[in-house]
Amino acid sequence: MSHNNWNHLIEKLPERLAPSMAKDHPNLPVVKEEGVYYYGLDGKEYLDFTSGIAVTNVGHRHPKVVQAIKDAADELTHGPIGVIQYESILKYADELANVMPGDLDCFFFGNSGTEAIEGALKLARHVTKKSYVISFVGGFHGRTLGSLAVSTSKAKYRKHQPVSGTYQIPYYDPSDDEQVAIHKLNDQFDKLFAHQVEAEEVAAVIMEPVLGEGGYVIPPKGWVQRIREICDEKGLLLIFDEVQTGFGRTGEWFASDVFDVVPDIMAIAKAMASGQPISATVANHQLMQQWPLGSHATTYGGNPIGCRVGLATLEVLKEEELLTNAKNVGAYAHEQLEKLKDKHPMIGSIRSLGLMIGIEIIDPETGKPDGERSMRILDLALEEGVLFYFCGNKGEVIRMIPPLTVTKEQIDDGLRMLDIALGRL
Repeated sequence: MSHNNWNHLIEKLPERLAPSMAKDHPNLPVVKEEGVYYYGLDGKEYLDFTSGIAVTNVGHRHPKVVQAIKDAADELTHGPIGVIQYESILKYADELANVMPGDLDCFFFGNSGTEAIEGALKLARHVTKKSYVISFVGGFHGRTLGSLAVSTSKAKYRKHQPVSGTYQIPYYDPSDDEQVAIHKLNDQFDKLFAHQVEAEEVAAVIMEPVLGEGGYVIPPKGWVQRIREICDEKGLLLIFDEVQTGFGRTGEWFASDVFDVVPDIMAIAKAMASGQPISATVANHQLMQQWPLGSHATTYGGNPIGCRVGLATLEVLKEEELLTNAKNVGAYAHEQLEKLKDKHPMIGSIRSLGLMIGIEIIDPETGKPDGERSMRILDLALEEGVLFYFCGNKGEVIRMIPPLTVTKEQIDDGLRMLDIALGRL
């Protein structure tokens, strides 16, 4: 497509696409993706440290992924499962069960992360016959009404939207050590059950084992394990939102493996199928069997092409040992970022687990989070040729989430460009 046609389309963008969809940062026009790079309409090569927001964990357009799409399209382009049966969804569910934590082995496939959360909430309420759900302040679980009711990363997401049936308690505070954090957690649950809702009315607790959109906060292992214990003590189901943390991002298959905690229900999506729209609500088959025909359903869920790509994605993650690469290169990236922190006082904490890395930006004089400075850094870094994303309540944390195929040399290249961007402020 010519530049003139592109420019014409971009000019019409405000008329054709809702701003809530199309006005995200940085609105970079691209013509191709490959590996860890985007190729811009401007002719420049951009190092991608976003992975399409933690989606293309095996890299953009991996040859096995592309081939899986082509092969699948030669056979089936649509289900719907239940009306027909097809091999790819059955084989994919079987292969997924082999990498899921604990006894999680039964799947309801959807199309997006928020659908997986909706399914998890519905399943929990259905099997417990209880109405209320507890979530954590700062958590993000999606923007449809059910998932929005448990999302509190930013107040603007809930503006003008009626949400109900949920209660929130604070997430882990990074300034606390593990024992202090556990003590606070116990107290917060005690107060919630004493003053707002009795435990016997609560169906589930839902949480991100690592806070994502809320700022890449990594809690201590004991804190997460204590939540599991409280759920067991009170007869509550535990739901993990692993939409962003799944499929090797943390250096393990799932963050659940990092914390040695198996939830009762899990929501997965994003990196499942390297950009194909697929997600799943996951539980053990005993729990899932209590969700009978008609209580939940889908037309597009478990699409044949998506399932074939999901199988290819699992194969690449294993064959190329990308979980190990995420650990090793993630640790290297953390070391290099600590050096940048010593050089640039506007960098606060470095929060990393595998290749899920948050770079906090602060006002050097006050030490307070600085979202405006963070956004300027993102723009300057893009000018240098590297794409980052943002998170945190004020946008003060820079997300660094490259494909798990990234090399140390590419980390060096990206951080060199970030260093220049920081120096230009």
